[in-house]
Amino acid sequence: MESVPADVASVDSGLAALADGLAQLQAALSAAEVAWSPWLAAVDPRQLPNARNMVHYWALRRLDLRALQSGLTRRGLSSLGRSEPHVQDTVRAVAAAVSSLSGRDVPLTPLMPDSGAPGLRRRAVDLLGPAPTPDGTRIMVTLPSSTADDLDVVRRLVERGMNVARINCAYGDAEAWRRMARNVRLAAHDAGRTCRVAMDLAGPKLRTGPLEPGPAVVKLRPHRDELGRVLAPAVARLIPPGPPSPPGGGDPGDAVVSVPVPLDWLQRREDGDVLTVRDTRGSKRRLHLTNRHGAWQVSVRKTSYLGTGTVLVPDGDPEDTCEVGALPPREQKLLLQVGDVIVLTRDCTPAAVRPDRPQIGCTLPEVFDRAVTGQNVYFDDGRIGGLVVDGTPEALRVKITHAEPGGSRLGGGKGINVPDTRLDVPALTAKDLLDLGTVVELADIVELSFVREPADVTQLLHELDRLGDDRLGVVLKIETARAFEQLPQLLLTAMSRPVVGVMIARGDLAVECGYERVAELQEEIMWLCEAAHVPVIWATQVLEQLTKHGHPSRAEISDAAMGERAECVMLNKGPYIDESVTVLADVLSRMSAHHDKQNALLPPLHSWYPEVGVSGGGG
Repeated sequence: MESVPADVASVDSGLAALADGLAQLQAALSAAEVAWSPWLAAVDPRQLPNARNMVHYWALRRLDLRALQSGLTRRGLSSLGRSEPHVQDTVRAVAAAVSSLSGRDVPLTPLMPDSGAPGLRRRAVDLLGPAPTPDGTRIMVTLPSSTADDLDVVRRLVERGMNVARINCAYGDAEAWRRMARNVRLAAHDAGRTCRVAMDLAGPKLRTGPLEPGPAVVKLRPHRDELGRVLAPAVARLIPPGPPSPPGGGDPGDAVVSVPVPLDWLQRREDGDVLTVRDTRGSKRRLHLTNRHGAWQVSVRKTSYLGTGTVLVPDGDPEDTCEVGALPPREQKLLLQVGDVIVLTRDCTPAAVRPDRPQIGCTLPEVFDRAVTGQNVYFDDGRIGGLVVDGTPEALRVKITHAEPGGSRLGGGKGINVPDTRLDVPALTAKDLLDLGTVVELADIVELSFVREPADVTQLLHELDRLGDDRLGVVLKIETARAFEQLPQLLLTAMSRPVVGVMIARGDLAVECGYERVAELQEEIMWLCEAAHVPVIWATQVLEQLTKHGHPSRAEISDAAMGERAECVMLNKGPYIDESVTVLADVLSRMSAHHDKQNALLPPLHSWYPEVGVSGGGG
């Protein structure tokens, strides 16, 4: 790493040495513009000041400035530590202040009128819509597939504070996405609010293949505390029968399972009815029937297994029974323990579940051509880890080195990360190219998954041009080590369009780069994006405990508070997503008074008061 001259590092460095260090810094900024000039020439003219400022920040952070900073702060001057919004003007202003202390009168250069916080706020509005407050952070929520047919859920999310609705194109189809987007527009209109629609292209994410299906049964399990006491009953929707879904083919974020029953039988029911059943184990259970806005659901306070053909008997009318219709087969999972060897196969036909010979498919064939012995393989967001022990063009044998005590379960459709393996695959798959037409029709924002190279961004922009789109905001999801390494080039490529953002997908980024580096990487991404005046979405596992289990951890509340420095924070779906939106909106609102990006604000505190009548002094 380069550094400013050694004499600046001297404890007694004088004003002349500071001036010399700042002059060299200004020269480095100018040299950076020359070095990056081919990239700068390609950006949208409206983005050129932002791109140039990002290049200046890149140059600034290639130097070791700590000694220079020490010399400046000892004289009460800016340490350059918050120069991201307007790098060159900040350096010039500090240089002018040093000259003034030396007795030379140098005029200060005014900051660019569009630079810094005002310009970034305006670009955030262009991409994400209005903020809940002038300095507030928006909330993005990943919609479960059920919102295609449940407007009330969307209404509640909008009313509680959702500003951007995210549709994950890895699940569902174009018709379902249309219904989801329509419900978002209706809910926002009815609430008198703005809610943007973001659509996330699935990308070439490595996933496990399917496993053979299990029995056609649904498990209703109430939520319990650590003492086994029921906190909330298990809930299931009662719906008219339809074709059963494939195992694992639904949206994992859907909180409530569906149980098909005959429509005419359902129409004869009343709110408050109690149904008696013998579940698949022969256990007697009582299900309480309720009607919520025309939608029927049952709740039960004991674990119950309902299968195809299970008989439902209404209390008071034991002759008017019905049978549960065709249910999807239950998803099976492999139990993996440290020391086990699992075989990953190119063949993605449903694999048999054999405890003594675990095997599962891998959806990306390129893995088998690139992976070599000794490379790391992670499953399910890093919950399970292993090493390649050997392989052929058709299969890899992976020895499990990390799993939970007692073993971890791995199902179909779970993510696979191979951080040591270089995969030369484009970010846009054939499916993504087909989906883009629907995205252009429905969305305000398109999110590019698993971007690695500038060519990935160029391909997306070319496809949008081909479809005649000049309106969509483009968000780059930074979730691979290669994307982090190429972030300046990715941003400059995307900035050929006027509306651009970045999502810090911290889950995959942690698996790719190591969990110990996540805090460092997310800070560096936010610094560079602030210098580029590019809005940031803070994503992955925000309030996950609360969303999934109904009670937050202290650590995730602190994490959510840190997200206030971004322009948007993303929540994933789960049974308690309503509560998570409410809590997150409250946390972000409180923190907005204390921070603006990296800057600590100093509002008056009303936390401590002297106790009247109590004498001071130690005792």
